[in-house]
Amino acid sequence: MITIQIRLFAAHRDIVGRPELTLAQPAGATLGEVWAHLVVEHPALARYTGRLLFAVNQQFADPTTVLHDGDEVAFIPPVSGGAAVL
Repeated sequence: MITIQIRLFAAHRDIVGRPELTLAQPAGATLGEVWAHLVVEHPALARYTGRLLFAVNQQFADPTTVLHDGDEVAFIPPVSGGAAVL
């Protein structure tokens, strides 16, 4: 087993109710598997599947990235906003 820290932002944080989680996962777990685990525990996260960025240790990564003990994982929801150009 490995232990990872998960950082959640914006709507993800609101859905889970916390900005951070500590999660134990089997050795060899990937980012995509961890996201799937979170979706099972917090089904409202499912609407973000396919529309988020992944990061490990403050570096962008993809869902197939294998995690290691002590990694910091971030799931970054879509960002919107800004002003229209007139």
